Order: sequence, then structure tokens, then C-alpha cells
Amino acid sequence: MRQRTEQVSPLPVAPVVRPLLLMRWQALTYLHWALDPALVAARLPAGLVPDESGGRAYVGLVPFEMAGIRLGPGRLPLPQGRFPETNVRTYVIGPDGGRGVYFHSLDITRLAPVVVARLGYQLPYTFSQMRLARRGDRLAYRATRRWPAPRGASSHVIVEVQQPLGPDDTTELDHFLSARWSLYTALPGGAIWRARVDHAPWKLHAARVRHLDDELVAAAGYPTGLGEPDHVRVADAVTVRVGAPRRVG
Repeated sequence: MRQRTEQVSPLPVAPVVRPLLLMRWQALTYLHWALDPALVAARLPAGLVPDESGGRAYVGLVPFEMAGIRLGPGRLPLPQGRFPETNVRTYVIGPDGGRGVYFHSLDITRLAPVVVARLGYQLPYTFSQMRLARRGDRLAYRATRRWPAPRGASSHVIVEVQQPLGPDDTTELDHFLSARWSLYTALPGGAIWRARVDHAPWKLHAARVRHLDDELVAAAGYPTGLGEPDHVRVADAVTVRVGAPRRVG
């Protein structure tokens, strides 16, 4: 029987006291599309169900820069620990009632973190050519997948960062999409694992899409031609602690 679902919270649900990974996420943009939950459910492994807001599920394209990755209690820095990343993700409820992120793909430019994440967290990291640039109030992201297939799938996003959102401007949907304190993954045999995530509350900015030409969301199995995103935000940098994965289903 599925346990009671956690509440959406802008604060971490549980602190990560002994992190397996530490890192910094910066220059992060959220682009989200509202979809029929049945469409998202078809892309999930058994044991996970779509998390819904207002009767809709959401798929996100999230480009950002990863920096300062450190491993284990000894805080061992990983080589090549700063690089751009673009992930395609959705939001799920696990068999333990937790709310979290499920990643369809995570494109990065470094091989060592790919190996760590695939072995330690069973996450679908891919090797890509990527660039990130900031000029004035605009952030630009480019990605072209190199391995695995579909080789050549690309993404080009330019957003204009606008005013910061204060407490009265931040909506329930903002929290639903950004305040995610767990990630879920499924092993080949069907087991569901959860890793907790801990960082300071997000400080979000309104943002406007200036250019969007993306193939990564379609490469994850979603329809092409989704159009303009239904929700766009840019986030200030946060320092992140990720706990060890544990089986929950």
C-alpha cells in the first residue's frame, strides 16, 4: 500500500547529514510544459506515478551549470568538476509517499561524473557537447548529444532574466516544480531507489524565453512541437547535498 504523500514544502523535507555528493547548481533555468498525466505515466517505471498540480503533470527542460562536485565524507573533489548540464525531468510520487524528481536524461560534457552517477545512482547521464554563456540579463545554453542515441539531438535555449520573486510573488506551482527534495531511480530489476536532496530554499526570478529550439524533450519520448513552455523561471545558485540512495520499493 502506498504511504501518505509528503506535502510540498519550500524547505527541505529532511536534512542530509552525511552527503554522498556535494555540488553547486548555478545559472539554472526551468522550462516546463503541462501535460496529460497519462502521457507522463507511460514514460515512468512501475512503482512511480506522476505527481500532479491542478490535474496536470509537468515535464521540464532544465539547463544549468554544475560546479564544485565533491564526493563522500572526505569531501574529495572530482576532476573536471565544473561543466554545463541539461536534464529532462518529470515529477513523481514514490512507493514510500515521497515527492521527487525522475530524470529521463541528463546531458553533460564530462565522463567522470557520468560514471559516478550511473554507478552510484543509476541515473541516465549522457555525453554531450555543450556551452553556456551569460551576457547582461540573458542566459544562453546549447547542447548536442554525442552518446548514446539519439546522437545529434540538440537544444538551444536563450532566456531573459527578469525581476526576482518575493514571497508574495512565488506561487504554489513555483514550489511544486522547484522545491524537490528527493530523486528517484529504477534499477533494471525493477527496484525503486530514493536519494534525498538538501539545499537552501530557491530564490527564483521571473524569466522570458527569447529563443527555444529543443530536441531533448522529444528524445525522452514526449511529443514534438510542444510550443512555448507553460512555466519559466531562473534560479539563483544553491549549494546542494545529496544523500546515499536507499531502496524504497
